[in-house]
Amino acid sequence: MPDDLKVVDITDLAKKLNAIAQTGLTYAKDVFDRERYETLQQLAVELIGSRFDIDAKNWNHVSEVGYATPKTDVRAFILREGKILMVREADDGLWSLPGGWADVGDTPSVAVSREVKEETGLSVNVTKLLGVWDRNLHGHPPYPWHVYKLTFLYEEVGGSLALSHESTDIGFFDINELPELSLTRIVTEQIEVSMEIATSDRPTWFDSFDSQRTGINSTPRSTPVAVYCIDVFKLYSKCLLI
Repeated sequence: MPDDLKVVDITDLAKKLNAIAQTGLTYAKDVFDRERYETLQQLAVELIGSRFDIDAKNWNHVSEVGYATPKTDVRAFILREGKILMVREADDGLWSLPGGWADVGDTPSVAVSREVKEETGLSVNVTKLLGVWDRNLHGHPPYPWHVYKLTFLYEEVGGSLALSHESTDIGFFDINELPELSLTRIVTEQIEVSMEIATSDRPTWFDSFDSQRTGINSTPRSTPVAVYCIDVFKLYSKCLLI
């Protein structure tokens, strides 16, 4: 493992370690196996905590139980006279497509429709799935979770623009004059590809096996669990200094 470790390398390793530990704790029956997985999860807690200022007592807000799976973020792509609807996020003052986490019990498209209504005041109908993006592979800042991002094309059917507690401004923007983006939520590539697909017959975007192998955060799936465990002990003494 190279000495000049990047933040994304440590974050990706910590997420994988936590997922292995979470799934192991779900299925392990042997008491010694459970102790090992608990130790592995504690190491993941400390690694992720060093990157995101999360201490052990608040880990329950990040950690989950059961088989570890990616979270789902859903976004709406809405055009009016060729311009893209965007909202200024209240928490960072930067711009994104309307949307957020998908709620349990909702289909992805219904979840986005509700988010659009809450954030912008508009009523919309879904017309097309534009893309399914692996957040790890497209230049987003590091994040505690592994996330899949779904982008849908919508058309307006009613309502009027209105602000909410989640957004401080709303506007339609030309693809060549985008505002400063909230990169934890959306990156330029996703907007540009969505525009191409929304205005053409191009099929839905998805990350291929090749993109996973060459992605900035990707790790070959064949890497043994033991290698992650060895790596984390090598990283542990360095992670707080990076």
